[in-house]
Amino acid sequence: MAKTVLITGASSGIGKAAADLFLEKGWNVIATMRKPVLTSSGQLLVLPMDVEEASSIKNAVKAGIDAFGRIDVLVNNAGYAVIGIFESSTEEQVRKQYAVNVFGLMNVTREVLPYLRANGEGVIVNISSYGGLAALPIATIYNSSKFAVEGFSEALAHELAHLNIAVKVVEPGSIATNFRSNADIIRNEIPDYEKLTSVFMQQHAKMTEGTKKATVQDVAAIIYGAATDGEKRIRYVAGEDAQFFIDQKFQASEAEYLQKMYDRIYR
Repeated sequence: MAKTVLITGASSGIGKAAADLFLEKGWNVIATMRKPVLTSSGQLLVLPMDVEEASSIKNAVKAGIDAFGRIDVLVNNAGYAVIGIFESSTEEQVRKQYAVNVFGLMNVTREVLPYLRANGEGVIVNISSYGGLAALPIATIYNSSKFAVEGFSEALAHELAHLNIAVKVVEPGSIATNFRSNADIIRNEIPDYEKLTSVFMQQHAKMTEGTKKATVQDVAAIIYGAATDGEKRIRYVAGEDAQFFIDQKFQASEAEYLQKMYDRIYR
């Protein structure tokens, strides 16, 4: 009997690549998205789901169970980024970031967990970012939401271990998707931040020159591996650039790391 995966944010990018790979491996795939742009066929069930709406989540999960009888793996991929100076952000932008990246992920997880418990096993794969471990300026709100995903995932992994349900986190670096083009850009009109905003993106790119960036197919393969490898492991890094920033933070003392990053950002 084929296993079933439910993937949120599956209309494009990482989510679609993951759906394609799971299908290739013979899985039933419940591909959810706010506005369906794909067509259901065979082992692919395309459903509308807005992770900000509880009824939308409930309806999609029920339809998936009705179609395939079970859910074995949940991939929480839906998300977006609010980018810019925190002081210039609005409360609405902050709330929206958390509504999607944190509360939406939690609500989908809560809805799926009874089915994983009924199976006696399962895997939850949460898509985070290297920015969930190593934060940088300009992505303050986004980074904080991914730090929340990391903490939630690690605690939940302990909470569910005795139920034979694993929780994994995938941490991609920069990849070629429409993620950035869909970002909510904070408009900054505070002069004190002009130097930072004018130089940071250029300096950020320089830091990882020569590193291999992951493709969406690379990330999809890591998601599939995390879902099926059976390892007692939580975190999976995708891309040499992601590993670079994580290593910079965790292979030095905090003081050394902070000084090194300050020098790299502002030099």
